[in-house]
Amino acid sequence: MITNKGWGENGGVDVTTPDRLRELMTGQGYLADDGVATAAYLAISMRRPLFLEGDAGVGKTALAQALAGLLDAPLIRLQCYEGIDAAQALYDWDFPRQLLHLRAAEAAHRSDNAEALEGELYSRRFLIARPLLQAIETNPSVLLVDEVDRADDEFEAFLLEVLSDFTVTVPELGTIRAEVPPVVVVTSNRTREVHDALKRRCLYHWVDHPTFEREVAIVRARYPEASESLASSVTAAVQRLRSADLLKPPGVAETLDWTQALLALGAQTLDADTATRTLGAVLKYREDHERIARSGLGDVVEAAVGGA
Repeated sequence: MITNKGWGENGGVDVTTPDRLRELMTGQGYLADDGVATAAYLAISMRRPLFLEGDAGVGKTALAQALAGLLDAPLIRLQCYEGIDAAQALYDWDFPRQLLHLRAAEAAHRSDNAEALEGELYSRRFLIARPLLQAIETNPSVLLVDEVDRADDEFEAFLLEVLSDFTVTVPELGTIRAEVPPVVVVTSNRTREVHDALKRRCLYHWVDHPTFEREVAIVRARYPEASESLASSVTAAVQRLRSADLLKPPGVAETLDWTQALLALGAQTLDADTATRTLGAVLKYREDHERIARSGLGDVVEAAVGGA
């Protein structure tokens, strides 16, 4: 049996099988398939980071949010980007407050005790914990390392070191070790290949676009006010758009956005005119709008509505 005791004694969540975990995630509004549920179950059971790769908008980030919800743990998010470094991910010193402290000490004629003053300057009160350190010190917690493929090779190597033993050394304070490792979800949109060393540290799962039936269920779960007909026709249209050789094929997030836009307009069905006016909710690149305009959005909608 797996419980969340490793992530806090008070949650009382029992996770005994992947199917049970899937039920719990459904309660959090995340409809996982067998592959995702099994991968998440094994990551929790084996205390290993879960590396999720797939197109943008397929639900990778939402999985971390669901795990945080069912474990009743804070979701600590590290958003990766080009040029991110250890100071931005791990910790930094609050230099403005240190300077104020130094001036106050000098005003109080304490500058003669330089050693004690330096010790005060680099005490815990002036340490700014960034996401990685926050996750190490928070029990329980879920750490989301989002879009790691946007970071550079040096940051990957640093991240691998931290995820290996969940310890951090602050030269002025010593070593800080996680009492219980956080649940870790690492995501990648595969804009570049992530090094094998990081992937070997993790359990890996490719997150694909959902089947038609599951995507309709996701839409109905998020927007129960949407009729079965509207959810089905929107989902069918989005899935047809994904096969249209677009620059950025729409993900589940765009399916939900489109549904929300249609509901905001009071639409009960999807037709060519409404689809044209709300296409910005599902396609986010001008080139894709032009490509669909040339191919005929009405044909896509009519085929989707007819096949839904």
